[in-house]
Amino acid sequence: MTPARPARPLGKRTARRSTQTATLAEIAREAGVSAPTVSKVLNGRADVAPATRTRVEGLLREYGYRRRRAEATRSPLIDLVFHELESAWAMEVIRGVENVARDEGLSVVLSESAGRLTPGRTWADQVAARRPHGVILVLSGLDASGQALLTSRSIPFVVLDPAGDPGDDVPSIGATNWHGGLAATRHLVELGHTRIGAISGPSRMMCSRARVDGYRAALETAGLPVDPALIRPGNFHHESGYRAGLELLRSPDRPTAVFAGNDLQALGLYEAARELGLRVPEDLSVVGFDDLPVARWVGPPLTTVRQPLTEMAEAAARLVLELGRREQPPAGTRMELATRLVVRSSTGAPPA
Repeated sequence: MTPARPARPLGKRTARRSTQTATLAEIAREAGVSAPTVSKVLNGRADVAPATRTRVEGLLREYGYRRRRAEATRSPLIDLVFHELESAWAMEVIRGVENVARDEGLSVVLSESAGRLTPGRTWADQVAARRPHGVILVLSGLDASGQALLTSRSIPFVVLDPAGDPGDDVPSIGATNWHGGLAATRHLVELGHTRIGAISGPSRMMCSRARVDGYRAALETAGLPVDPALIRPGNFHHESGYRAGLELLRSPDRPTAVFAGNDLQALGLYEAARELGLRVPEDLSVVGFDDLPVARWVGPPLTTVRQPLTEMAEAAARLVLELGRREQPPAGTRMELATRLVVRSSTGAPPA
């Protein structure tokens, strides 16, 4: 472990911080450590005492230190971080990032935050040590300390399909989720359905809330009531579509159509309908969201809202590489790619 020298009194750096940005050597002096120790912290080295690392990170964050591009030797990598990595949805995202990385002569490093919407400190230290060209976070984000850590190392990052509001200063790529929910539900209304259920995704995810808000807007625009009993929570997995589907379809006044928050939940709903002896679309119309490859091959082929996942991932990869080429990256950029309804055989007129 690197021994620490006594830190300079906090009061001596207050006035200076307000007028100019500290150099690495000045941060080392104020932290009471050597410049190589600060360099080790910047590079994510493990041989630094935790208290020293915390003190140096605090000063880097307070001064808004940003390593110059010329100093930031990069590995030929893009870090791609998922909060969960276990579905065909993730494969579409990986394919898009790989398309861009391959053209740029880069490799992709995959990691998972085990369901957490913000990766932990260990992950951040590993990224600092890898020094990738950029980081793409899928359905997750970074807290203030994580953002500061990557910024101080001149490692650009982009959030793909952010779970919450990423903030005005965080670059992000998303889709028109509200419009997709609106289009899916409007399609069912136009077929003559008046009792339409919905299976949402996790309430903490912005994309899930937007899809359900679009569903509500379509019903209200058509003059139909929004019945809370017809909206069931889910988690974007097959099992939740099955469980919520059983609950909806066993109710005395069951819906004749259901908008599922994604394709996996729609497939779970298919299973629930089969178990209860209901036919799709003769007894129940189903609309999904995502348009995964499996949507074309299930029986019957699934009507769904196409979310351009591969194109979104390609856009995120191009954006993070462009940010890395700029000496002074611009303020956060928010891009939304269009969704569209793909009508197949799982929807039809309500039963007579």
